[in-house]
Amino acid sequence: MKTKGIVKNKVNIVTLGCSKNLVDSEVLYTQLKGNGFAVDHESKKDDSQIVVINTCGFIDNAKEESINTILRYADAKAAGMVDKVYVTGCLSHRYKDELAVEIPTVDAWFGTNELPRLLKTLKADYKHELVGERLLTTPAHYAYLKIAEGCDRPCSFCAIPLMRGGHVSRPIDELVKEAKSLAKRGTKELILIAQDLTYYGLDIYKKRNLSDLLRNLSDVEGIDWIRLQYAYPAGFPMDVLDVMNERSNIAKYLDMPLQSGSTEMLKLMRRGITREKTEALIHSIRDKVPDIALRTTLIVGHPGETEELFDETYEFVEKMRFDRLGAFQYSHEDNTHSFSMEDDIDPEVKQERADAIMELQQGISAELNQEKIGKTFKVLFDRKEGGYFIGRTEYDSPEVDNEVLVPASQYVRLGDFAQVKVTSAEEFDLYGEVIS
Repeated sequence: MKTKGIVKNKVNIVTLGCSKNLVDSEVLYTQLKGNGFAVDHESKKDDSQIVVINTCGFIDNAKEESINTILRYADAKAAGMVDKVYVTGCLSHRYKDELAVEIPTVDAWFGTNELPRLLKTLKADYKHELVGERLLTTPAHYAYLKIAEGCDRPCSFCAIPLMRGGHVSRPIDELVKEAKSLAKRGTKELILIAQDLTYYGLDIYKKRNLSDLLRNLSDVEGIDWIRLQYAYPAGFPMDVLDVMNERSNIAKYLDMPLQSGSTEMLKLMRRGITREKTEALIHSIRDKVPDIALRTTLIVGHPGETEELFDETYEFVEKMRFDRLGAFQYSHEDNTHSFSMEDDIDPEVKQERADAIMELQQGISAELNQEKIGKTFKVLFDRKEGGYFIGRTEYDSPEVDNEVLVPASQYVRLGDFAQVKVTSAEEFDLYGEVIS
């Protein structure tokens, strides 16, 4: 059965999961446009001949969302609303054989490193001249820059190496070329992402080379902020902080997932660091860059986490007073080291622990935000919503951190900077007035 209204050679790309997946979708988007396809990203209309679903398979909730999305478009295909459904990304990479049996209406399944095969299946050429070029799905003024793929870390709970492979750094000259291309099209903020930023360069330069990369990127004309996400604490390259102090366009912001505040849990998680070393690292970072904003994530409910060990993490958060924090419940992932342990924490207990951490952080965030009242910050405005222009300071990443709200009566241009004086504050929001 065919339904009228399908646009031939039109592709709808649906992206699930993290910013690394989003970059992969943008690369696919660019290649397809270069081959003359009409392309939408997460279109609400069912008028595309082809749907490509870029899946996430990191934790149970993400898997469930990915499978539900695949089923939704498999049903749309059965109803004649689309012709072809293709699935790529992490879930597909890890489970494509099993999924192909369970959902046979999907036309083909692809792994995380199979872009050329996907393009060939779509009857498109892989255009080498487009390497380093990207059509953005984010607002034009900020872009994610993926500096490496995969991970070599042995963390007990993580399936990323199973889905993405080992760590592979991208060369500095290739990244600078991409940054220049983005800057020419109006990008002002680069958000550096990888599974582990701090491992950057070891494979191709035989040393941790994130500081050199930052210096080269900070020289790109038009880039006002460079932001670091997903640093690893063990072996953290302290020279990165020197560059942060030297260069005004390196945001004083660091996202460093720590996962636990208990030495025993860190050992079970195979993180290669103790609580004492973690605290010493945090103190050193704050000493070198006094106004830095530190964001972290924690996992609660990992096998072996007793109430006493959880209490150590709670006290760690209370003591370290992170600027930003997220707490996640442990997910029992096939073929990881932790999968050999019993998933022995009741789901309700996991939820209670995550809620307790976030309630604690809510109070810390409220106190830290109150200290900002009366101060002035450079703000980059992302969008207009509900009578406010909404933006961020250099201490905040899109979607996950604080936002600054300015009444729409005080006109600002989206994608531009303004100086904003904070007039009031809540747990995760600042309110202010534009002063210049």
